[in-house]
Amino acid sequence: MSKGSKYKFIISGGGTGGHIFPALAIANEIKGRFKSAEILFVGAKGRMEMEKIPAAGYKIEGLWISGIDRKLSLRNLSFPFKLMSSLIKAKRIIKKFNPDAVIGTGGFASGPVLYAASSEGIPTLIQEQNSYPGITNKILGKKVNKICVAYSDLDRFFPEDKIVLTGNPIRKELLDSSTSTVDAKDSFNLKHGLHTLLVLGGSLGARRINTLIEENLEFFQENGVQLVWQCGKLYYDEYKIYNQHENVQVHKFLDDMEKAYSAADIIISRAGASSVSELCIVGKPVIFIPSPNVAEDHQTKNAEAIVKENAAILLKEEHLEETFQHEFINVIKDKDLRDTLSENIKELAKKNATSEIVDEIEKLITKRKIED
Repeated sequence: MSKGSKYKFIISGGGTGGHIFPALAIANEIKGRFKSAEILFVGAKGRMEMEKIPAAGYKIEGLWISGIDRKLSLRNLSFPFKLMSSLIKAKRIIKKFNPDAVIGTGGFASGPVLYAASSEGIPTLIQEQNSYPGITNKILGKKVNKICVAYSDLDRFFPEDKIVLTGNPIRKELLDSSTSTVDAKDSFNLKHGLHTLLVLGGSLGARRINTLIEENLEFFQENGVQLVWQCGKLYYDEYKIYNQHENVQVHKFLDDMEKAYSAADIIISRAGASSVSELCIVGKPVIFIPSPNVAEDHQTKNAEAIVKENAAILLKEEHLEETFQHEFINVIKDKDLRDTLSENIKELAKKNATSEIVDEIEKLITKRKIED
């Protein structure tokens, strides 16, 4: 592919940060590689991508689409109409924009977009972050040309000849991070004599992690720990009162994750695939508290893959009351343990994932041009 050619790409993925940030990482890699590339995002109306994508400098179109509730609900009655509406609009977008390739990173909107593109013979690629694919990507796997994955056993769900093991896309600012811990702590107005705990429950927030932190505020204070607590937009109004406490910062969302990671001495996090991949790059001691409310308990499996390499600590929600303080104190008091966890998790990082995914996109476009 000529670097001077103007290529056009549609990227679809959203609903949560776990789908949005990989999509943005891929978009930024494409722009870095092809300066004149034109990129259009397609998301779901009312979801967080409609805010986050424009904030990152990209155009986005919205589809009227949502998921299906697992339990019987009135909302499910509207799903066929939303799906039909979204398929029609997705076809219109593709016809008007005429992309060279269409990429999906999961989420409601990617289904109609990738389905419509593959039906038109446009090169298509999906990026599956998890060890257990969502329903959208499972369906799309039969239609698309290539599937980039982060785990080695996904031929249970996808055609083996389409799978490429790349790892998950990582935000470029994390890969290129040069912010020192001292400067990062200064940017958050943190104290240098205390351990800094960064708490991450995902972009929407995690109820059990938030209650755990609330229950242990006095415990953290007694043990010289200051908090950067990202409680999520669903819970911010409930927990923002704790900003009045000494050494506690409550955030709805952290826009500058590079500085947040750099400021941290210890991290508590869910174990979504994108979070796990980023934390391997960051290389700080991590306590994973997986969400038990996901398909096939894949967050626990994600965390277990790290823990078996002695690279993180795993605490299950149902055992937090009896295990948390003991495990946390172990990490705080044992510098050798912290160093070991940091060194081992860095070894698991796949730093070239985003570049390798865009390599696969290039190959698809080149192949189509040869065939045409």
